Amino acid sequence: MYKKILFFVLVALGLSSCEADFLEPAIENNRDLNDIQDEPSFALGLLYNGYTRLPGGFSFNDMATDDAVSSDEDNAYSDMATGQWAANFNPVSQWQNSYAAIQYLNLMLSKADTVTYAESPAVNQMFKDRTKGEVYGLRAFFMHNLLQAHGGMAGGEILGVPIFLEPQDSNTDFSSLQRATFEAVMQQIYSDIQNAIDLLPLDYEDIGSEAGIPDVYLNMDANVNDYNRVLGKTNRLRMTGRVALAIRSRAALLAASPAFNQGTTTTWEDAANYAADVIDENGGNVLASNGVTWYDNRSEIDNLAAGINPPEILWRSNMPGPSSALEEQIYPPSLFGDGLVNPTQNLVDAFPMANGFPITHLESGYDPANPYANRDPRLLEFIVVNGSQLGPFNETILTAVDGGTIDGLNIVESSTRTGYYLRKLLREDVNLNPQSVNQQRHINPLIRYTEIYLNYAEAANEAWGPMNSGGNTYSAYDVIRAIRERAGLSENGGDVYLESIKADQDAMRELIRNERRLELSFEGFRFWDLRRWNEDLSEMAMGDKIENGNHTIIPVEPRLYADYMIYGPIPYSEILKFGFTQNMGW
Repeated sequence: MYKKILFFVLVALGLSSCEADFLEPAIENNRDLNDIQDEPSFALGLLYNGYTRLPGGFSFNDMATDDAVSSDEDNAYSDMATGQWAANFNPVSQWQNSYAAIQYLNLMLSKADTVTYAESPAVNQMFKDRTKGEVYGLRAFFMHNLLQAHGGMAGGEILGVPIFLEPQDSNTDFSSLQRATFEAVMQQIYSDIQNAIDLLPLDYEDIGSEAGIPDVYLNMDANVNDYNRVLGKTNRLRMTGRVALAIRSRAALLAASPAFNQGTTTTWEDAANYAADVIDENGGNVLASNGVTWYDNRSEIDNLAAGINPPEILWRSNMPGPSSALEEQIYPPSLFGDGLVNPTQNLVDAFPMANGFPITHLESGYDPANPYANRDPRLLEFIVVNGSQLGPFNETILTAVDGGTIDGLNIVESSTRTGYYLRKLLREDVNLNPQSVNQQRHINPLIRYTEIYLNYAEAANEAWGPMNSGGNTYSAYDVIRAIRERAGLSENGGDVYLESIKADQDAMRELIRNERRLELSFEGFRFWDLRRWNEDLSEMAMGDKIENGNHTIIPVEPRLYADYMIYGPIPYSEILKFGFTQNMGW
């Protein structure tokens, strides 16, 4: 006992003779930007914060349009579409996410040239250029999202959103912060895109000889291994020159559209040529043959090598492991799903007949008593109708009121409200049966090539008419013909309806918009397309009640949008903080 006491006394005396740093609080291991210069992984974390704010799935804002309703009547999109959309309730707001991304990207840009990425001057410069190029491209992506969701008519002019090119901190002076004009934001997007194009490769691919090394790096003694390390295939899925070109096409189409074109110098001709830049890099007017069912091309998806894109996909997010989350949302209740997204009769009616004629045309051959016969093949590829087969065992889905299953119209809470379920986007080999759950890989495109081809068709038709190519090697007619041919719309080897309207710009406009509606359905486009076209937003969402074999078209859910709602609001909280001019009507 005495020996133990003596030991602790001696230890205490010994410690008392030393500096008592152990009694002082340690400096916390919190990092600040002063640590960034020699730690590239820390620096790149700022860039990755931009990437993590890219869309991670499908928003299904189609449920706030004439294309779909939600089986959950308390869904935010249902609330929005039925009269509750407001500056302080905005399910489609891009403000917080986009500006958070831009803040991180601006931080990265402010430090990019101070970071030491590698000892080799050539490799170090390649890293700097790549990082800055990624920042510029991503910033343009988020600026477009902001402009689409929050740009609009205010005070007699088309305004955009505030432009931030420097990181904000506690010393930033916000006293004079205002919304930039729509044109100023577009010019900033174009500037960022050009910087990205100048700094990034078209794609990240390994090279086999020094002939593939740009002179600026070759003059710094870069070798093949250096290039492949920084700009080779291991970097796929990052921002590239090709992706930047596609973002420019998307932004230009928005600017040239009727709702915004009075606020910008961007023309339909510009939008067409920007889309053509992407198409030409893809080999011209050549579509991926399996592009209609890009979401369920199982062998292709399951065997994708790291970073590789299928021919239809221009840019995508990284693929996580097998999942069934989407099917849990979308499958009908008999397949253990929530039946969340119910396509409308409005959308079903938009699919033409297999001969290419709209169902309202006298030559279509449409039979209201047998409405799904001889229709555009995409109808049954995208939508589950009464009697469709779905799921891993091709089970028959009966949506009729008297069909005798829980999939029928309004039978249980998760039953369809329209008479239809969604098939598009699903991996039908997913099994949700609790006794034998089977999950699969899913692909999440950020940009599909079909979108860009449709961008071109729309802009080229407006700029030069259906048949004129404007100096490109294909016209709006050529692109739409290719899209409809891939879909299977032909009669005796020809698209009679398309041929009948190919000299009519107005009829071609209507057709192009309808093809866009079908091809890009449930991918988040319809909500924004209706607005940039200045179209009617308040078409009643309709359904099909089937009983005793008879089809009765029924109203399902109103769309209560005022005319001014072609433009989304600036968030109410931002109006209070900064006194921004609000878009008209809000």
